[in-house]
Amino acid sequence: QVQLVESGGGLVQPGGTLRLSCAASGSIFSILAMGWYRQGPGKQREWVAAVTSAGITNYADSVKGRFTISRDNVKNMVYLHLNTLKPEDTAVYYCYAHSIAAIDYWGQGTQVTVSS
Repeated sequence: QVQLVESGGGLVQPGGTLRLSCAASGSIFSILAMGWYRQGPGKQREWVAAVTSAGITNYADSVKGRFTISRDNVKNMVYLHLNTLKPEDTAVYYCYAHSIAAIDYWGQGTQVTVSS
């Protein structure tokens, strides 16, 4: 079992920045990759970014160049740096972990609202 707890969401103006954090605990050794999804109001859940245990990153086209994902394997943390935020980035952001058993674990989500 893996437990994930997100933090760092909030209200920010367009063009602003935020940093989301995800703390992992439990069977950390089983995690292959971690990342983020988001679900905006009235929208389907959308994959945002991921980072493997080797540090390889990948991003959705909609956030490429604006968001940066990073991972601290010592602290068992994953971060998502959100820059140049747009109103369409408003969503609940969910951290996930993909395990070697092909099981996905999810956090409870953190709200990001981009509005003036």
